[in-house]
Amino acid sequence: MLVNSCGVNKLEATITLEFDDEETAAAVTDAISPDNFTVPAGLFVKTHREKRCVITEVKIEDKASTFVSTIDDLLFSLSVAEKTLRAAKESESAT
Repeated sequence: MLVNSCGVNKLEATITLEFDDEETAAAVTDAISPDNFTVPAGLFVKTHREKRCVITEVKIEDKASTFVSTIDDLLFSLSVAEKTLRAAKESESAT
């Protein structure tokens, strides 16, 4: 947590996940990117991909509970996207 000169608390996090290949990283990024556009006022969430890494930045002022909830939702979405891709790849391999 950071406190600026005006006394406003700012919470910031950067979450970086590295995948086995760029294709998986791109699919995960696409799956969670709509979250970039549906955030409450004062909350900043941006997800992008750099090669095999999915990087998400989360920033908010003064709302620790929203910050924690956002990160929890993000990690859940990432987990679901990754499991779905894994299941799809296993299904393709079985055919």
